[in-house]
Amino acid sequence: METFLEILREILKGIMREVGAYFFRRNILENKKTTLRRRKLKGGSHKR
Repeated sequence: METFLEILREILKGIMREVGAYFFRRNILENKKTTLRRRKLKGGSHKR
């Protein structure tokens, strides 16, 4: 019975690790577009 609980615990740890990595990739790594960026300066002459 004790070995079964250890196996179940290891399986749950692996599942939680995969779920955490999935949400980390989805929320942080793929949302780099949300960072603030400066507008590009347009070249040429500007009349004021």
